[in-house]
Parts: sequence; C-alpha cells; structure tokens
Amino acid sequence: MRVAILSPIAWRTPPRHYGPWERVVSLLTEGLAARGVDVTLFATADSLTRGRLRAVCKAGYAEDPSVNAKVWECLHIAAVFEAAAEFDLIHNHFDFLPLSYSGLVKTPVVTTIHGFSSPAILPVYQKYNGKVHYVSISRADRSPELDYIATVHHGIDLREFTFRDRPGEYLLFFGRIHPDKGTHAAVQIARRTGRRLVLAGVIQDREYYEREVEPHLDGDRVKYAGSVGPLERDRLLGEAYALLHPIGFDEPFGLSVVEALACGTPVVAFDRGSMPELINEGETGFLVANVEEAAAAVEKVRSIDRARCRREVERRFTADRMAEDYLRVYRQVVRGGPRAV
Repeated sequence: MRVAILSPIAWRTPPRHYGPWERVVSLLTEGLAARGVDVTLFATADSLTRGRLRAVCKAGYAEDPSVNAKVWECLHIAAVFEAAAEFDLIHNHFDFLPLSYSGLVKTPVVTTIHGFSSPAILPVYQKYNGKVHYVSISRADRSPELDYIATVHHGIDLREFTFRDRPGEYLLFFGRIHPDKGTHAAVQIARRTGRRLVLAGVIQDREYYEREVEPHLDGDRVKYAGSVGPLERDRLLGEAYALLHPIGFDEPFGLSVVEALACGTPVVAFDRGSMPELINEGETGFLVANVEEAAAAVEKVRSIDRARCRREVERRFTADRMAEDYLRVYRQVVRGGPRAV
C-alpha cells in the first residue's frame, strides 16, 4: 500500500517543542514505516522520518518568520494532490483546506479531524462529507452533521515517558498558555491547595499571559518553565504530584493528559470534551466541574495507584495501537468498504 501523509507545516515533524498535530503525524508515519507500509511524509524540509520525505517548505512558519504561512500552505497542499496518482491513499492531517482539492483527484482521501477550531469551518466538511473519509480523534468531538469511518484516539511513544512510582510535591500545568486551557484556573487551584505550581507550554495568547498569569509568577510558588522539549517534558510530568487540566472548552483530545498518565502522574481535569474518554474517574484521576472541586480532588490524588495510570496508557494509548487502527481504516477505504460507521 502506498500512503501519502499530509502534515501541517507550522512546526517541524516531529516538533522540537510544541506541535501536537505534527507529533501525532510523526508517530503514525514511523509506525506505518515500521510495518512495511510504503509511506511518504509531506512536511517541512527539516522534518525527520524513516519513510520518504517530500517538502516544498524549508521550515515551519511558526519557527521561521521568513516563511509566509498562506503561500507555503498553498504550495505544500498542492504538492501532495499533484502527486495523488502515485498513491493508493492520501491521509490528510491539515484541517479543512485540503478537502477542497479532494474532488480533483481519484485517490481516496482520509481526513483526521483534529478538532473544530470554529463552527465557521463546518460547511467545508459538510460539502465533502460524501467524498472524504473522516476520522474523529474522540467520540466527544464528533459532529452530528458528519459521517465518520472511525474514531482513533491518539497514541504516544512510551519510550519517551519514564514511569515514576513516587510522586513529587508540585502541581503541573502543561499546555498552551491560553484561556481555552485554563492556565489562570490552574493558578487558582494551586493557591487553594497550598501547593507549588509549575507552568509549562508555549504562550499562545500574550495578552492573556500578561494579564492573568504573569502577575502570579514569583519563581517559587508559581513558576513558568517555558515551552520545554522532550527530556524536560518527561521530567516535569513524571515528578509532578498531579497534572492540572482545567480546560475552558470541549477539548477534542488531550495529549498532555495521556503523557502524564504514562509517567504515572494522575490528572485532575474539568469534565469537558474528551476528558471522560481519557480519564477513569477515581482510578487514573478525577473529573471535576470547577476550581473548588478541583482543589478538593487534589487532596485525594494520593489514593491513585500510579502504576495503574501507566498500565492504562499501555493498554489504550500507544503509538502502535494508533498505527494498527489507522491501517484498518486504510484497508477498508482501499477495499471500498462501508464509508461510515
């Protein structure tokens, strides 16, 4: 089977620091290559893969200011569809824009919907609903107006996450510094519990950071560690007492939640979006409604078996499982089986 994987070009694939979509694409591409699939990754020129790499854009536009996002996104997407006849299947991880090319080629297109950034983009998905095979990343993120061929939860590379059977003392917030992620709520939770808080992640909303987060930073009780790479991510997640995930939106997935559990660290999350699909209440963490409930849940974290957190990830959220799930989707599409389930 010849598969083309279309990755975003905001960051390198795999990303050096932030870049969740690129990270998932990389793990999938490497998993397919390891299984003998003839896979070609369309990504930035500095990307790394065991498969074939095709690139028209030298680097991610979020990393290199000289790269014009609109121009190179256009050329990048065109590159894969102009080569469509070379492949049995195109797997799109680039959101809705590539759908507008799908009617111009005979090669089947699978699109993983990594969440809906706005209801305004739904008409594009609706238009190509009968042409493109959609995959959701959680049951919670499915639109009732679309048909899906499968739900495939993200997987992670367990080798990047060290299990630690003893918790540290600090609470951790790991994610975009943005109102959607509830960074300010994490500060409030930490204050109510009297525990130190470490914040890590890219600052996506500078005004929000300066207004709601920066005034609380003192380098001791509340500390910002920046956007960290894989090694520091592993240490921060593994040595934390708990991960705080007080999201302010219905999150389609939550890679940091699964990554924390892989290190044995329980998660206290607001009960929205995909969180009930990732966290087993009282077993790997707690699902709460507000800051007050989150603070109370932090006090119960010691009752969680950290080894059970790790086992749950080994059972449900590995990159190998993700690759196998997508292979089943590919075979169904190439055989011309049922379009939606």
